[in-house]
Amino acid sequence: MPDPDTKAEQDSADERTEPVVADAVETTESYETEEGVVFYDAENPLAWLQAETVVDLDEAA
Repeated sequence: MPDPDTKAEQDSADERTEPVVADAVETTESYETEEGVVFYDAENPLAWLQAETVVDLDEAA
């Protein structure tokens, strides 16, 4: 006999919720330079990171 709880777990797994995004990711901005890409916190511009390749912050967070 099928387990009724299994059906409930499948139903909740099918519901997709929007991922929680950290405040730091939401306020991150970027610009390109000759050496690469610079990411910085728009609320704290002295907090920055430079990279040679672009990284999707939503996927990295």
